[in-house]
Amino acid sequence: MIPVPGFEGRRVAVFGLGRSGLTAARALKAGGAHPVLWDDSVSSRMQAEAEGFAVQDLTVADWSGFAALVLSPGAPLTHPKPHWTVDKARAAAVPVIGDIELFARALAALPEGQRPKVVAITGTNGKSTTTALIGWVLKQAGLTVHVGGNIGIGVLALPAPTPNAVYVIEVSSYQLDLTTGFSPDVAILTNISPDHLDRHGGMAGYVAAKARLFRALGPSAIALVGVDETESRQITEGLAEQGVSGVRVFTSAHPGESRDPVLSLEHNVLDQQSGAASPDHRPENWVPAFAGMSGELVADGREIRSAADALLDLTPARSLPGRHNAQNAAFAYAAARALGISHDDAVKGLMIFPGLAHRMEEVGRLGAVRFINDSKATNADAARQALSSYSSVYWIAGGRAKDGGIEDLTDLFPRVAHAYLIGEAAEDFAHTLSSTPHTICRDMATAVRQAAADATEAAETEGPQVVLLSPACASFDQFPDFEARGEAFRAAVLNLGATPFVQG
Repeated sequence: MIPVPGFEGRRVAVFGLGRSGLTAARALKAGGAHPVLWDDSVSSRMQAEAEGFAVQDLTVADWSGFAALVLSPGAPLTHPKPHWTVDKARAAAVPVIGDIELFARALAALPEGQRPKVVAITGTNGKSTTTALIGWVLKQAGLTVHVGGNIGIGVLALPAPTPNAVYVIEVSSYQLDLTTGFSPDVAILTNISPDHLDRHGGMAGYVAAKARLFRALGPSAIALVGVDETESRQITEGLAEQGVSGVRVFTSAHPGESRDPVLSLEHNVLDQQSGAASPDHRPENWVPAFAGMSGELVADGREIRSAADALLDLTPARSLPGRHNAQNAAFAYAAARALGISHDDAVKGLMIFPGLAHRMEEVGRLGAVRFINDSKATNADAARQALSSYSSVYWIAGGRAKDGGIEDLTDLFPRVAHAYLIGEAAEDFAHTLSSTPHTICRDMATAVRQAAADATEAAETEGPQVVLLSPACASFDQFPDFEARGEAFRAAVLNLGATPFVQG
């Protein structure tokens, strides 16, 4: 746990007692605060009371006595309308913050020489894979690494800071909306496409939330921004306007046509005099070293290059298929180099990455048919990345659709040998697919069974086939979350007698 100082002896309201809320309360208490907790769920309140926390109905509390409101990221800050706790906090001039802001304040309270490094990752798609990939590469290079935030362990539940540690933190737009002083050493924005627009009041609000990652960057920070989209390019322009020096924006080779990911790096830290390769990483020094790079990276197909110089070929990296994973790898490579990891160690880590559950995860094989679990693709843009990775797929899609459904994927329908539709979106997706072969299956087990049968038949004459779960939808119509949906897919595949995939 990371104790949060700064509220010693003061009352702090905490609303929402899920994973982040209870963890925040524990961290505040460890730092000397008096957290006062509330949740709409009786069972959550009972759990908090069992831990010895003060539980008080915040609807009738005296808000003038609170030093802050720590709000669950699941409660709306602004849209569709502010949560009632937000209205009460603002009426009493009480600041509204979240767990990432508490984390930032805990680190800022440490003496400068005692602070660990922080890598923070956000974006519409790819942030979880990029977070896991960076954590993996740094651990393989011998660093002390803690991975959490919006992925896995809540940020305040991670181990207490030590000077040579690195925190690799995934942050969502909801969490960023609740930050004011979060200042990571490496800040990464993978990409931006429409998502969660109801919670941010539209695209402008969503982009503004993502841009908050860069709001408090220090002068020595590194900003890595995927600039395929207009919105992310505008964010890099904003960085330059706020005085972040040396921002480089490198565009695709064919703007408007190529979807190959590109990066801009805030600083060109190559030794311009010698251009010599950096020594092996020395964690105690934390000297950024981008030897061989010119302040820009391009993920071009399976190659990552700097300007005209190829840095590495991802073809042997079995767990990083597709161009979108080349982008994720480019971010991971750049972050590792920024923290002093040698080129060879960074590349080695990328090549042996085992992959992230529910994101382009091979779960098993049945004869010549591979089954790919991409349950984390909860919107059309994420599904595009998966569909683009294969020339022909038997596609399982559906759930609770986002705005626009799968209209934006029509250019990829020729890659769909057959689609198997589940959940609330089945009829709408069937209409959009039109003449593309499709079957409304309703449930996961039926979809897997029919897809496996069709793919197996095709494999007899056409060679190896792929069954891809990439729903392009939220999971909440049939499953509590995308993880449960992915596990249902895995279970259905293995129930057919498929051989589980084992990395290595």
